[in-house]
Amino acid sequence: MESGTESAGRLTRAEKTLRTRRRMLDAARRLFVERGWAGATVADIAKAAEVGVQTVYFTFGDKRALLRELLDTAVAGDSDPVATLDRPWARAVLDEPDPAVQFARQAAGAREILERAAPVLEVVRGAAAADERMAELWRLNREQRYTVQLSFARALTGKVPGPLRDKHDAAAVADVATVLLGPETYGPLVTEAGWSPPRWERWAGDSLVRQFLP
Repeated sequence: MESGTESAGRLTRAEKTLRTRRRMLDAARRLFVERGWAGATVADIAKAAEVGVQTVYFTFGDKRALLRELLDTAVAGDSDPVATLDRPWARAVLDEPDPAVQFARQAAGAREILERAAPVLEVVRGAAAADERMAELWRLNREQRYTVQLSFARALTGKVPGPLRDKHDAAAVADVATVLLGPETYGPLVTEAGWSPPRWERWAGDSLVRQFLP
């Protein structure tokens, strides 16, 4: 039987490992956003995180895997292995009986994610032009966003009395929502044009209502 001291020692080591991992992710986020994919080297990230270069490689594998985990963590808001559609905000969207309120909830959820993840998504998008594996990561992220929006759209169609405006179907709603509630509009309006995130959220939710609800 293990002693309490041995158990506490292992817990302390685990906590230390987790703190070091978070420090590396924080450093990577700062440098990727400041310098871009090509400008932020593993050596730079290691120096900023106050670890050895081999520690970065041992923990994440390579620079691409580090950015992939950084993106996953930024989108989710944590490192818990919980799918997007199983998270409380997404369940609230699916369970909302009012179609207009559902769109508002979708916009609110997108805003919460993009406030964290938009800068990292921009790094991935920029890297995709020159790196095939980063291009695949960008495509995968968009496919994941579409899958979530399609689930929302299918739920929506069962709440609307009669057809959607202009006889749009769930696939069309998902097509538009994937772009409208994504970095494709958030970046130009919030980051570049200076809109506040709440203003973007209201605009996005209202745009979906005007586009699809009868």
